[in-house]
Amino acid sequence: MSDTPFDAIVLGAGAAGMMCAMTAGARGKRVLLIDHADAPGKKILISGGGRCNFTNVNTAADRYLSSNPHFAKSALGRYTPQDFLALVESHGIAWHEKTLGQLFCDGSARQIVDMLADECVRAGVTLLLGQPVTDVAHADGRFRIRVDGRDFAAPALVLATGGPSIPKLGATGFAYDAARRFGLSIVQPRPALVPLTLGTDDALFHALSGVSADVEVRWGKIRFREAALFTHRGLSGPAMLQISSYWQHRTEIAVDFLPDAAPGWLLEAKRERPRLALRRALGAALPERLADALRERLALDGELGNLPDKALRAAEARLAGWRFAPNGTEGFAKAEVTAGGISVADLSSQTMAARRVPGLYAIGEAVDVTGWLGGYNFQWAWASGWAAGQAI
Repeated sequence: MSDTPFDAIVLGAGAAGMMCAMTAGARGKRVLLIDHADAPGKKILISGGGRCNFTNVNTAADRYLSSNPHFAKSALGRYTPQDFLALVESHGIAWHEKTLGQLFCDGSARQIVDMLADECVRAGVTLLLGQPVTDVAHADGRFRIRVDGRDFAAPALVLATGGPSIPKLGATGFAYDAARRFGLSIVQPRPALVPLTLGTDDALFHALSGVSADVEVRWGKIRFREAALFTHRGLSGPAMLQISSYWQHRTEIAVDFLPDAAPGWLLEAKRERPRLALRRALGAALPERLADALRERLALDGELGNLPDKALRAAEARLAGWRFAPNGTEGFAKAEVTAGGISVADLSSQTMAARRVPGLYAIGEAVDVTGWLGGYNFQWAWASGWAAGQAI
């Protein structure tokens, strides 16, 4: 048994784990932060194209998926994007706002990792890297963790090891296994913010690999207006990543390829320019390769003046609600995050503590709270980590 007395052990030195450790440490708690990776924050480093989309100023609970849509409100309300931004600025990190409230580092995501690591050092956090946890146990009010043949114990344990998305970075379902051991329920994990794949019926669109367009994508009542990207396997880009978190297998999505077009735009074009070819009309509003592929699928061609109004109305309707039936996703390997996870029904929304296991906490991506694309998942990591760090 280690002779160093700890108040808390945090498993996972990612965004949520480091935030929790530094918060608890700053309150005078003796914290051991453990990660099987040889360096902290590996997922942070690849985020935002290497510049880390570290939060979103539009953060609100309705931009998160969870079996309890109200669960995230408490933590998000008590540690806000402005709170994290203040931390970023206190370290002299330059930042900028991109579209839709997304905040990025001007420089590198490494700055965020270094900031969190520095805060952990200031807070006296003990960091143990490069060794996997081989056993987790609980008895007599203490959690016992075995790492590389050594045992560590503390009255509090925080599960912050994330989900299985991006396994090449070492991601696993460890948090779920540990949670089950202590009697917590798991909402079936699934890939989220992940490219969708298309079957052979949509092979024509595979030929558009690399083409992108601004679209509105819909699944049921959920809709997103952002860029879509065609790939050699199917559909990607921000719009498709967003809708993928909601999409269910064997269901269709609808894509409006011309979300800014007024109703009746083709009929108006026919009246104003009857000699204009349909190909030219579509090509003026869409990338040429995409316009050609859509026109081919519409089985319609020629000058607008020679095409029946009924056919043009049907073409408009299809372009505004083009149906795709994805046959799957690219899985955890390409998923930016994991949806599902440790059930929030078993956790306190104020402290992230397990209701029936005193001293046990779960935070970040390991929990059944999944944000939209654009910095929302980092904000959940900061907020949930801070909530647990304040409660330990």
